[in-house]
Amino acid sequence: MEKTLSFLSNNPLVAFTILLLVILTLPPLFERIKLPGLVGLLFAGVVLGKNGLNLLDGESETMHLLEDIGKIYLMFVAGLEIDLGEFKKTKDRSLGFGFATFIIPLIIGTAIGRFFDYGWNGAILIGSLFASHTLLGYPIVQRLGVVRNEAVMVTIGATIFTDISALVVLAVCLSIHQGEFSTASLILQLVALGIYCIVVLFGLDWAGKKYFERTGDEESNQFLFVLFAVFLAALGAQVINVEKIIGAFLAGLAVNDVLGRSPVKEKIEFMGSTLFIPMFFVAMGLLIDIPIFIKTITTQFPLMLAIVLGLIVAKFLAAFISKIIYRYNFNEGMTMWSLSLPQVAATLAAALAAYQAKNVAGERLLNEATFNSVIVLMLVTSILGPLLTARFARNLSVPKAKLEDSSEKRDIILSELLPKAEPFAPNHPFTIVVPIYNPTTQRNLIEMAALIARHESGLIVPLSVATSHVHMDSPQLNTRLYKSREMLGEAVQLSQEFEVESQPAIRIDDKISHGISRAAREKNADLIIMGWSKTFGLRARLFGTVIDSVFRSAHCPVAVMRLLDEPVNIHHLLVPVKNITPEMIRVIRFAHLLADTNQGSVTLLHVCRRYTSSSQIATFKEDLLNVVNQFGFPVTSEIKTITHDNISQVIIKESKTYDLTVLRSVRRQTAGGGLAVSDLTTEILKRLTGSLVLFGEPENNS
Repeated sequence: MEKTLSFLSNNPLVAFTILLLVILTLPPLFERIKLPGLVGLLFAGVVLGKNGLNLLDGESETMHLLEDIGKIYLMFVAGLEIDLGEFKKTKDRSLGFGFATFIIPLIIGTAIGRFFDYGWNGAILIGSLFASHTLLGYPIVQRLGVVRNEAVMVTIGATIFTDISALVVLAVCLSIHQGEFSTASLILQLVALGIYCIVVLFGLDWAGKKYFERTGDEESNQFLFVLFAVFLAALGAQVINVEKIIGAFLAGLAVNDVLGRSPVKEKIEFMGSTLFIPMFFVAMGLLIDIPIFIKTITTQFPLMLAIVLGLIVAKFLAAFISKIIYRYNFNEGMTMWSLSLPQVAATLAAALAAYQAKNVAGERLLNEATFNSVIVLMLVTSILGPLLTARFARNLSVPKAKLEDSSEKRDIILSELLPKAEPFAPNHPFTIVVPIYNPTTQRNLIEMAALIARHESGLIVPLSVATSHVHMDSPQLNTRLYKSREMLGEAVQLSQEFEVESQPAIRIDDKISHGISRAAREKNADLIIMGWSKTFGLRARLFGTVIDSVFRSAHCPVAVMRLLDEPVNIHHLLVPVKNITPEMIRVIRFAHLLADTNQGSVTLLHVCRRYTSSSQIATFKEDLLNVVNQFGFPVTSEIKTITHDNISQVIIKESKTYDLTVLRSVRRQTAGGGLAVSDLTTEILKRLTGSLVLFGEPENNS
């Protein structure tokens, strides 16, 4: 038995397999009981470590390697997810709040350290752990549609200041602890750090843009370039005697502008949130010594309580002062507090670095009692922060979208609604590109496109993409072209039945998605209508689908349709509406256009939480009615409000009584800690059984 356990704990392949099993199973289980998935990973580390089953050895080279990779990836993703564009819009207030939510926790944390007899270096380190924050609540404010609220934008922007400042303080504390501190060495260290920051931030940004320009659509090479840049930055930080997580965070900021919202960024985040970052949290669990952890709770309870309450009070004071200075209302101030409360990414990475740092006498910078207290702090704030965000952010207001003047509303068509390039020719007809690649869905797609084109006095472009071959005379390519001509011939006949002009097109391209988006651009299309395909599962998340790629690369709106009945039989449309945003307004208008082509009706469904006040519901309905009145389509519209806490369940139930459900395409996001957060649209798509349209826009417009 002992030999078996020894084999299991020392075999790297066994350790890796166990980690994969843990990551696959435990986070979903803990999320079902309303706990963050990372709590499950920490729990797994404790159970599988030396105080449990002893299946994983936290001191093995394998775990050290995976821990380092996960720590670097965690800080890289934390930097990558900071929206520099939003920071620039509110940079003055972001820096103001960032300074407040850095310096106040730093002072309070230092005071707590001194009170419990820590030296100045250790006390300041504790303060620096208080100073940063992780945007675990970002997916919540995004789902609620209040990201554009100034208080939210200011808090997001403040993350840059707090994280960088906290990491700089960490670097100085580590240098002092390891006996390498003097006035001259401090100045030299700060100068080296400043030069290093400039080289990473501007050098990687420049190199990344040049490399991406040269490689075009070679996503695999771009993915490897980004990984190389991250670990090169981390290695460079170690060269100048700075903790490697600082380099990883700076690398995230540097390549942020290069990646934008490209598929490469999504794959990088997916790889981290699915594999490396969870392994880091499991490794953190392996470091928790249960007897000492229990001893900390019992004998060092005042220290642990002081750290947790001190952080909560410090972040509250920073938000309260900023609320007064910038004249924010109560809900805005409380949202700023709740968003800045969670201590996960930078805090845990810095705590681990301080815990592992030893001086010449073998003393740790951060002892086990404080390290365990930081773990408790992370658990408390990662649960409390998102709960408070969900409570207060729902009451925030956002700048209202500008609607068109009513004198023009009868002349509005879809091509005028959405941002697009200038037409290549005057009197540009409304053009719909319909990719043809599935004979079973072809008829309904062409029929729907024909109805819209006839309504807008436009034309349709049935498109068939034949994937390219090295040799243009290859038999495989000839076969594909022959099948393409057959399908396009059928598509032309269908369009003639509806008396709509059609311009069939065949394109040879290396990828189907590229062929669709490029052909649509060449035709100056106003809309792309595509058939539905599965967008879930591991393969789709890793490599993407044709739909994903077209959503990213198309210059015009894309409507992905799953039609279980002929379009002429679709009369009653359901549009779930969470918030009134410019993107949602365009979805609603598109639904009215669809209904008008078939003399149908549209029901706008708003599902609100049980504790939403009647005045808030009435105001929302009034605003939504004003939006609908701007369209000018002679369509019967109904606004239906249902109070319920399970939004997806209500939408799925209501959809069964309608002919078609129209949803807005919403991209998956990850929390600042890197763990994936599912969105409402994805959940609905998995369970909705009727006809649907998923409406999305070019990424630079949405």
